[in-house]
Formats: sequence, structure tokens, C-alpha cells
Amino acid sequence: MGAQWKAKVRETAGNAKGRLFTKLAREIMVAARAGADPKMNSKLYMAVEQAKKSSMPKDSIERSIKKGAGLDTEGVHYTKLTYEGFAPHRVPVIVECLTDNPNRTAPNIRLLFRDGHLGTEGSVSWDFDHLGVIEATPESPTADPEVAAIEAGARDLEPGENGATVFLTEHSDLDAVTKALPAHGFKVLSSELRYRPKNPVTLNDTQLAEVEAFLEAIDADDDVQNVYPGLAG
Repeated sequence: MGAQWKAKVRETAGNAKGRLFTKLAREIMVAARAGADPKMNSKLYMAVEQAKKSSMPKDSIERSIKKGAGLDTEGVHYTKLTYEGFAPHRVPVIVECLTDNPNRTAPNIRLLFRDGHLGTEGSVSWDFDHLGVIEATPESPTADPEVAAIEAGARDLEPGENGATVFLTEHSDLDAVTKALPAHGFKVLSSELRYRPKNPVTLNDTQLAEVEAFLEAIDADDDVQNVYPGLAG
């Protein structure tokens, strides 16, 4: 539900594109710390590819790389912060932030959780799997996803959309599996770490609308990068 919910929010919100570009730029800047060449930095490569898929302007991508790699005078250092808690109706939520000012972010997150409950570290993360999630498509009719999963070191796979396969990895194996899949006939479309709920909560339509409004408000905050709700569907 988390990925579908986020896509829905970004498509329907009036200023969605601007917020999306901001989030993508931060992903690029953080990835660029390990090197400004996407060919040598797989995390940067995937961040740039995701930005291109979202129609982010080329000059914005290049500017983000330079800032993250410290190649210009406007370099910005972002800190990753993770918050855990509950949305209305006891729906567990994990919120990931990238911020240049943690002293601003913390009170903002507390305020956003006023209609739910902001927990402490570990309060809900135990009820999520932290996985590498890779979406890839076969480049030839003979490419076998099950063989590719075994050979590349993925822990599981599931069908994706439009003929794609979603390969699941241990969080520490994401980079290695991402690099290995092309040799087994698959083109990687996206590669990221993600939280998936172990026991997703099912709600009625009225409850779901309330939770979605809560999640949308959190996702709209400038420092929030990813929101993972424990929702079924």
C-alpha cells in the first residue's frame, strides 16, 4: 500500500512536481557524496535514473550532483532522520527525513503526529521488514526471473507491473544484486531500500480516508523523504 499511496499523493497534490523534484534532488545529493560519476557510483546512477523518469530537468540533476559531491560553493549536508509512530486507528508508520536542520525537523514531525502518536526508536520498526526492492524487466524472452534471483543473490521475487519483476533482497545486499541482475538478462528500472509491513492493517473507507489525510500532511513536509504506512492493499 505504501508505494501506491505515495504515487497517488504525488499525482493528485497540486504542487506535487515541485515537492517530488526537491526529494529527488536530495537523493542525488546524498548519493553523490560517494562520488560524482554515476558510472562508478551505483546509488547515484539509480537516483539519476529515477530523476530522469520523473522528467527532472538535466541542469537540476547536474547541479544536485555538484552540490552533493562538494564541487561547488553551495554544497549542502543532509542528515538522515527516521521517526516511528502511529497514524489514526493504530496504523504503524515509519517516516524518513533528509534535512539540513534537524532542529527544525524534530518539532515539525511532532506537530504532524498530533492526530496520531509519535513513538520512540523501535516502537514500530519491529513490525516492518527493511528490504532492498529492485524493479527490473527482462531484456530477452529467455531471461528467467527465478534463475536470475538465485544467481544474483536475491532472497525472493514477485510479479511487478507491465511485465516487470520485483526482486527482494536483504538490505545489505541491495547494491550487489542490483549490479548482478543485468548479467542475467534484466534491466534495472529502480533500486531502493524500503520498509514493508509484516502485519498490515485493514481499514474501512472512512478510516482509510482519515489515515490518508494524516499521511498526506506528513508527506507534504519539506524535510520528509519517504513515508511507509502499515496499510493493507
